[in-house]
Amino acid sequence: MDREEQLELLKETCRKNLEVIGEDTQREGLLKTPERVAKSFLELTKGYSMDPIATLRSAMFQEEYDQMVIVKDIEFYSLCEHHILPFFGKAHIAYIPNGHIVGLSKIPRVVDIFSHRLQVQEHLTKEICECIQQALNPLGVIVMIEAQHLCMQMRGVEKQGSITTTIFHTGVFENSSKRQEFLDMIK
Repeated sequence: MDREEQLELLKETCRKNLEVIGEDTQREGLLKTPERVAKSFLELTKGYSMDPIATLRSAMFQEEYDQMVIVKDIEFYSLCEHHILPFFGKAHIAYIPNGHIVGLSKIPRVVDIFSHRLQVQEHLTKEICECIQQALNPLGVIVMIEAQHLCMQMRGVEKQGSITTTIFHTGVFENSSKRQEFLDMIK
């Protein structure tokens, strides 16, 4: 299905949703809403059409460096797959190279690719980690995500300011002292 077909289907769905809740889709303020919502939804889910492995491998370089490389405070925004409401926060990622390093901008790009798909935070954390492990074959990868979920703040329990933290690791980060070193460095 091409982008124009996607836009038309999403616009019609939005129009129907507005009618179901009792809105007048012909009133001035809502006339262009279905189109804006459709474009927004396609932008917020653009990660489905991107290849995170290819992104990482496009900037791999041979380098004999075997210490931790950390990219922290990577801002992200995603949509929870349960309610299609935003969750957002920061990702902190480290890897220990095994003969190859990657251009540093590629790590935040991978976060963007996966966060621009419908997600749960636990799966997002694991996907990022496994992708870096698969693409670079480092000695280990660790990903920690801290996020706020609007599905908990706007509805349901309505708890403001609560933070959910997830962590996933491979390789040398199975060692608790390596994990602790990472945690100490991202503080």
